Amino acid sequence: MDVSGKVAVLGGGSFGTVLANLAASNNNKVSLWVRDSEQALRINSEGANTSYHPELKLSKNIEASDNLEEVMGGSSIIFVATPSLIFEQIINRISLHLDNNVIIISCTKGILDEPFRTLSDVLSKKFNNRIGVLSGPNLAKEIADKKIAGTVIASTHDEVIDNVKSILSSKNFKIYSSKDVQGIELAGSLKNIYAIICGMAEALKVGENAIGLILTRSMAEMSRFAVAKGANPITFLGLAGMGDLVATCTSKLSRNYQLGFNIGKNMSLDDAKKEVGQVAEGLRTLMVIKNESFKHNINMPLVESLYNIIYENLQPHDLISDLINNPHEVDVEFTYQI
Repeated sequence: MDVSGKVAVLGGGSFGTVLANLAASNNNKVSLWVRDSEQALRINSEGANTSYHPELKLSKNIEASDNLEEVMGGSSIIFVATPSLIFEQIINRISLHLDNNVIIISCTKGILDEPFRTLSDVLSKKFNNRIGVLSGPNLAKEIADKKIAGTVIASTHDEVIDNVKSILSSKNFKIYSSKDVQGIELAGSLKNIYAIICGMAEALKVGENAIGLILTRSMAEMSRFAVAKGANPITFLGLAGMGDLVATCTSKLSRNYQLGFNIGKNMSLDDAKKEVGQVAEGLRTLMVIKNESFKHNINMPLVESLYNIIYENLQPHDLISDLINNPHEVDVEFTYQI
């Protein structure tokens, strides 16, 4: 079953903009929802989203609007690329206008708390629609520059996977598939925490060997959490896991890495966030994962250390001390039964 009709992208930020352009460049009619009418007017008149990608000339197949009902009208597939903070609010709004045949794809790398919920959980509990999750090493600036990149579409429905591949694939943007929705989504969210840590470590000039140590320990923590939540830890060795972890934890284009680097340079949290200028999802995810790992007794010393630095006034150098001296760590062991 192929999608026919319009593609809707909700969220005119950095990633939402490049998603809309990928879809539009494949001759799809794309409606891009943004939060204010002035931004929509600028995008439509200038053919660019100068707030995020001034260098990217957008396809003429894109029309931006702040009218959510108008954007969704006639759409056969919706890509939700809003910050996690407003994700549930937007989902509640679109529920007023959503047909059961519309496919919904979550493109936001975040997790909600009280209770613990992935964003696909929010979708599946609200709708009977077919859903999917898009996640991978997708630094938006590089996608905008048409550099080679890949991502993963996870869904239990083959037609969702096929449609997303058809809509977004290009010679530079490759799309892989997975049935492990939980694992793909957790991988994309958790790695933002460790990108903050790696940015901080880089600011402290710890060296390449220590970064390798942090990345390895990060993968161990992510996998432990995945097992506790019923995901397949082998998923974390793939593109949406290890691939995204390495890209985000080593790139100055990563907002979470930038945030950590600023904190490592002894900026206050508020100043560090202002310097980045865009939402760094890792901060919200850190709070959620800290609470959930404590509740279920999941050993995550790097999460614990970063939490103490961000919220308990410990110094960034304490991160390195915790990394070296934690007595409970073992090397990665996969005991998941398939």
